[in-house]
Amino acid sequence: MAAPGPGEYFSIGSHVSCLTCLGQRLQGEVVAFDYQSKMLTLKCPSSSGKSNLNDLILINLAYVSDVDIITDRTETPPPLASLNVNKLANRARTEKEDKLSQAYAISAGVSVEGQQLFQTIHKTIKDCKWQEKNIIVMDDVVISPPYQVDNCKGKEGSALSHVRKIVEKHFRDVESQKSTQPRSQAQQTQKDSTLSS
Repeated sequence: MAAPGPGEYFSIGSHVSCLTCLGQRLQGEVVAFDYQSKMLTLKCPSSSGKSNLNDLILINLAYVSDVDIITDRTETPPPLASLNVNKLANRARTEKEDKLSQAYAISAGVSVEGQQLFQTIHKTIKDCKWQEKNIIVMDDVVISPPYQVDNCKGKEGSALSHVRKIVEKHFRDVESQKSTQPRSQAQQTQKDSTLSS
């Protein structure tokens, strides 16, 4: 069967197999179908091999040479799961604030190292923000450029100690990545030279 003609559609839950114009065979369960745009969404086994995950593939049927319906679902599909709109709105707001914070840091001329440190701290402690070029953590600790452990200032206590440990670990991790990177590049160069000879 080619792309659906007038009045044809795919039932949610049906299993179909499609052959793209590139010769790729795609097979899965129909999750959605939009007749006007001729877009089909299939749920397929995960390409990662994990059984608890699925891949969703959007297929433009204008670029499909053949569609076979393996099993057609005739009963009514189950109702859609309800969405927690408040949770989604909070997540969108948080993501927007994070992106604005990153944009602020870039526009304020904060170094790449400072931006990376901010992101590392933010993964552990959400209550951090920029104040000009300084990182403010929990309104108690200020980290000023060049963002080293010695640049962490605040009231002595567990907050300052915790932030210093995060900063120290961040720079340790950065150094270990730098030291392993040249080795892996040298190994790749050695492999390339071995292959070419």
